[in-house]
Amino acid sequence: MRLFAIASLFILTGALCAQTANPAPVAITIDKDLQAKVEEIAKQHHGKVALYAENLKTGKSVAVEADVVIPTASTIKLTALVEAGHEIKDGKKHWDDKVTLRKEDQVGGSGVFQFLRTPIQLSFEDVLTFMVITSDNTATNLAIDQLSIPAINARITALGLKDTYFYKKVFKPAEGPLPADYKLYGLGKTTAREMAKVITSINNCEIGDPDICKKLLEMLKNQQDRNSIPRYTEFSDTSETPSAIANKTGALNALRADVGIVYTKEGPIVISAYTYENKDQKWTPDNEGYITMAKLAKEIVDQWAPKGLEPKPDAAAK
Repeated sequence: MRLFAIASLFILTGALCAQTANPAPVAITIDKDLQAKVEEIAKQHHGKVALYAENLKTGKSVAVEADVVIPTASTIKLTALVEAGHEIKDGKKHWDDKVTLRKEDQVGGSGVFQFLRTPIQLSFEDVLTFMVITSDNTATNLAIDQLSIPAINARITALGLKDTYFYKKVFKPAEGPLPADYKLYGLGKTTAREMAKVITSINNCEIGDPDICKKLLEMLKNQQDRNSIPRYTEFSDTSETPSAIANKTGALNALRADVGIVYTKEGPIVISAYTYENKDQKWTPDNEGYITMAKLAKEIVDQWAPKGLEPKPDAAAK
């Protein structure tokens, strides 16, 4: 009897752990009132909008052209982050693995690695961190060197995604045979719904190691571009405590994108927003693409979590 009780305890504990790592799915329902509001905001944008949003606790959702295949810009870097998490969990990679940055690795665009004196040795964790928080293009290419494009695309397939693909390094020539459509999309392609699944897989810890998932989410919470999803939905001062929003942005001349999870008292809300074929192509914080996504995020969060974000640790303690 005692052995039976102990065995039962182990089974129950395992079941609880599994539920923690992979929350039970909830039924997805369209929030019709909110749907009308987000459609109206999207209609006012001078360009095109693709959006998928879901409250992961309640299953409420809204979508605008959520299954249209679009360029990813830097949001495709989320797929590299997921693959890195799996390889660390499997022991293929380690946070403190040494990565050497050489002069020939440095590329332009976003990020700070292009300004470092070379050669310099970095950790794999450094590379992933800057790939996320500053969308560092050089760091992204270093991460790809460690992981490989085929491995990242295999992970995309394992996630069950049909229209997402990572084509090449940033500002580097494509290598090997590529799908015929790669010139249409640049760095990668996806849909708003599929990229929501990518970031949700991190939130739900489908990697299976809570410590790894926590670290990946902390990277995303420290992402420095706050022009879109966080613009109207987070506290104005996030300089000393982590934000309640984990997100990854992307930008091209005629595209602005933001994929994130807003942690609220009413449950985590995933928002995957893309504005593309934009008339406004200014590289300023007030680009219309940023503003449109910020308005969409505010409408969604106000509707599903009127009490706002989870309190910051220091605020809760007062």
